[in-house]
Amino acid sequence: MKNMASKEEGAPSKQPEALLMTLKVRFEGNMNRHKGLEWTNVQSRLIANPDKLRSLNEMERTGGEPDVVGHDRSTDEYVFYDCSAESPVGRRNVCYDREGQEVREREGIHPEGNAIDMAAAMGIELLTEERYRELQKLGNFDTRTSSWVRTPKNIRELGGALFADRRYGHVFVYHNSAPSFYSARGFRGSLRV
Repeated sequence: MKNMASKEEGAPSKQPEALLMTLKVRFEGNMNRHKGLEWTNVQSRLIANPDKLRSLNEMERTGGEPDVVGHDRSTDEYVFYDCSAESPVGRRNVCYDREGQEVREREGIHPEGNAIDMAAAMGIELLTEERYRELQKLGNFDTRTSSWVRTPKNIRELGGALFADRRYGHVFVYHNSAPSFYSARGFRGSLRV
C-alpha cells in the first residue's frame, strides 16, 4: 500500500482545527446533503472522537472531500461519505483486495495497493452498491472515473469484483476481475461518528 502506509513526503497531516474548518465550510456549502442537521452537533461528536477525526483526515488527504450525508437516529451517529466529484485521486490505481494485488505483483506489475486494505488502514468502509446509489442521489459523482464498491462474497469467490460510476445520466454497476486496476478507478468510503 504505497500511498497509505505513511504520509506522503512533504504532506503534513492537517491540524485538527484546520480539518474541522475544512469540514465545516464543506458542510455549510452543501446543505442539500444533510438537511436539518446542525454543524455544532457534528463538530462536538468529532472532537470527542479523535480516531474518527484521524480517519476523516485520511479521507481528506487522499482527495475524498468527506461530508455528512445523514444522521442515524437509532445509533445517534453522523454518516460521512467521500463526496469528491470524481473518485478520490489519492486512492486510484488500486486492485480490489490483497489477493488481487498479489496476482498482479506475481506478474511483475505493481499497483498502488488495494481498496480493502487501504480502507481498513484509514478506518473507513468501502461504500456498498446501495450506499453508492444513495450518494448518487445527492449529486453527479464519478462522471469521468469509477469507484470499487464492496463486493458480495459469492462474486468475489469467483474472482470478480464490482465497481460503479455515472454515465449518460444513469448509475451503472459493473464487474471486473479483482486484480484489475486503472488510473481512473479508486474507491469511496464511509465513516460513522
